[in-house]
Amino acid sequence: MEKEKAYTDNQERLARIAKALGHPARIAIMNFLAQRTTCYFGDIHEELPIAKATVSQHLKELKEAGLIQGAVEMPKVRYCINRECWREAKQLFDGFFDDCVCKKGSCCGD
Repeated sequence: MEKEKAYTDNQERLARIAKALGHPARIAIMNFLAQRTTCYFGDIHEELPIAKATVSQHLKELKEAGLIQGAVEMPKVRYCINRECWREAKQLFDGFFDDCVCKKGSCCGD
């Protein structure tokens, strides 16, 4: 007998995205890329207060989660927001936060 999955696909996907966003440097990178009208072609560490040695680790985590996409064009890398994943993440977070049925004054002394 196969054991039932403990979490839904949406819960697993939301957790993966949340983990990828779980560092202030990654949030800064996402903010930087989200405010651009085209892909960024350059060294992100020159634009943000993030050490060059750690930028690639943060970019790798964001890319593995699908939040950004990029291509190596030596000697630099081109990065941009993965718009499809961005929309998916927004929908998942919206759904997650909308699930609260607790009304003001109904719990925890609010």
